[in-house]
Amino acid sequence: MFRSRLPALPVLTAAAFISTAALPQELATLPQELATLIADTLSVSADNTLIAEGDVEVFYGETSLIASRITYDQKTGSLKVEGPIQLSDPQGRTVILASSAQLDADLQNGILRSARLILDQKLQLAATEISRVDGRYTQLYKTVASACKVCANRPVPLWEIRSDKVIHDTLERQLYFEGAQMRVMGVPVLYLPRLRMPDPTLKRSRGFLIPQLKSSSTLSTGIKIPYFQPLGDSADLTFTPYISAQTRTLELRYRQAFINGDIQFEGAYSNDDLVDTSRAYVFGTGNFGYQNGNQLNFNIALTSDDTYLLDYGYSGNDRLSNSVALTRTRDDQYFSAQLETIRTLRDSDQGSSDELAYLIGQADYEKRFEPGLIGGQAGYRFSFQGLGRLSQDDEVGRDSLRFGAGLDWERDWIFNTGLVLTASAQIDAANYSINQDSNFDTNQSVVNGVGAVQLAWPWAKSTPTGVSHIITPVVQLAWNGQAGPDGPDEDSVFVEFDEGNLFALSRFPGGDRFEDGARATFGGSWNRYDPAGWSLGVTLGRVYYQDDSSSFFNASGLDGTQSDWLVAGQVEFGNGSRLSSRNLVADDFSLTKSETRFDWASDPFGLASTYTYLVADADEERDDDASELTLDVAWNFSSYWTSTADWRYDFVAGRAASASIAAEFRNECATVNFSLSRRFTSSTSLEPTTDFGITVSLAGFGGSGEAAPRKRCDN
Repeated sequence: MFRSRLPALPVLTAAAFISTAALPQELATLPQELATLIADTLSVSADNTLIAEGDVEVFYGETSLIASRITYDQKTGSLKVEGPIQLSDPQGRTVILASSAQLDADLQNGILRSARLILDQKLQLAATEISRVDGRYTQLYKTVASACKVCANRPVPLWEIRSDKVIHDTLERQLYFEGAQMRVMGVPVLYLPRLRMPDPTLKRSRGFLIPQLKSSSTLSTGIKIPYFQPLGDSADLTFTPYISAQTRTLELRYRQAFINGDIQFEGAYSNDDLVDTSRAYVFGTGNFGYQNGNQLNFNIALTSDDTYLLDYGYSGNDRLSNSVALTRTRDDQYFSAQLETIRTLRDSDQGSSDELAYLIGQADYEKRFEPGLIGGQAGYRFSFQGLGRLSQDDEVGRDSLRFGAGLDWERDWIFNTGLVLTASAQIDAANYSINQDSNFDTNQSVVNGVGAVQLAWPWAKSTPTGVSHIITPVVQLAWNGQAGPDGPDEDSVFVEFDEGNLFALSRFPGGDRFEDGARATFGGSWNRYDPAGWSLGVTLGRVYYQDDSSSFFNASGLDGTQSDWLVAGQVEFGNGSRLSSRNLVADDFSLTKSETRFDWASDPFGLASTYTYLVADADEERDDDASELTLDVAWNFSSYWTSTADWRYDFVAGRAASASIAAEFRNECATVNFSLSRRFTSSTSLEPTTDFGITVSLAGFGGSGEAAPRKRCDN
């Protein structure tokens, strides 16, 4: 093998195996700085023509050339290259393959014949001839472009673009087609005199994005055509006109990234035949992180009317929140402050929306520490909460402020028998300022204290087959005492009773309510672990109260002198499937609440199903029982096809609430999505609707990348 540095007109540096003294004087005295050549054989003819043969490689600047034979003519400064030829950049993102070529010495200009241009190993352009101009432009003639793999058993690509001429601008990373014809399975479907597309190395390119065909029973059949506009390196704007027989809509999305966070806004403006006025919405989010664990977040959600978001499928939320929040998290302390406004879109809330909390302000601070005198873990906290309603009527228009402070402590003792004794205590104080509610004093205070002692005795056993059992019976005795009247209940209306708070000092989610008097909680858990890969866990528990507590609603399962039985369990079968269930069961075996979920994930099938039951409770604004089943299915039924289905059934209404199906075809060069959804529920402001959508994405352009590592030649 010979190495040569090709000077001045890049060809020289003959190798460690050939002396420059053997070369002509003119070449030996030239500067050795431009190119490097490696070849099996290297010779210089009498007319100063350099000939390199056998596994020839040339490296010049950021370009490399591989060929079987190169002839360099010093008089003309040109290279005659015989193939097979490979011309590429350092990262190999742009590669040209050819049978022969005539290039200048710096490899920046020339002609390559019977050539192919491969961009980022994703898009291939085959041409009869390729011209390189100034190292920036690559011109292709009589070109076929496709990202699809072509092989003997499938000679016709799924899609291709045939063009008279293509120019690739390597600086702007754009492809310009002239006389372009789009073909699908060999059949011409579209002709475009001019076409510009970003090459696959460009992630953010100005221009049109993939159109989406959308059909709706309320909005008719229409098309969305997004247009993407970068705004520098850290921001962009997307315009999406949506046109159908029923609507003229412009959708917008703005994104910007900062050093310490990002923001995103999206919205739309519509004139349609559904209502007599213009319609619009705006959603926005922002997330910023600062030093010392500080976080700033905001959320914006505005809409012109109650049904606009559902009519267009922009959101299924029935309550919109606008908020700004500041949080700080450290190892031993936490702080948060939030201001929020809420707007309801629920049909059931119309006519009384001004009676719902509209403006909410909240701040919390908590500090954890280890008290040296009594040991264990302790913490103190301060809180503020303010709520405002638009109504000026008594009771339903209540406005309130609450200032609170609290202190808690907990310590464990573990005895030689394995018995675990836990002692805990907590005290909370709050002062309320209340307006427009004659049920409460304008200013009132309340103090609540609780103490508890808990015994847990874990038992463990292992069998000769490797099965492990852990049984843990637990009993807790607790007492709550309160001084002062209850304030308004703003944050503790809905109570969840589950295995997570079975032995909690308070089962209310907020700070407006606490449990009263003495109580005893009995429960336990059993966990079984099998080396075969499956496991079982069961939790059982119940709470007994000394006195009937009226603080809990019926649906909580905690009202009366004794709670419902909490029965929860889960089974993991080891084959990707899992069954879990949580139930509140009364003494007559009737259900108060129930949630059962089954998940199964395997290749190529996935299933998730949930059944939920809630007993009717007017205090929770639920006049009828709720009983629903949801089903989500995903199935990869071939190398290229994936299908999904979602279904929600309302047993109380006796009909489906919603259903949707979708199918996706994906291979190495294209992705096609089909979707069909139906919302069956209706109200005074919403009618059942059916929506259909289809999108087609071609890999190989822009940052789309390879659609999937599935090649049509694999089978």
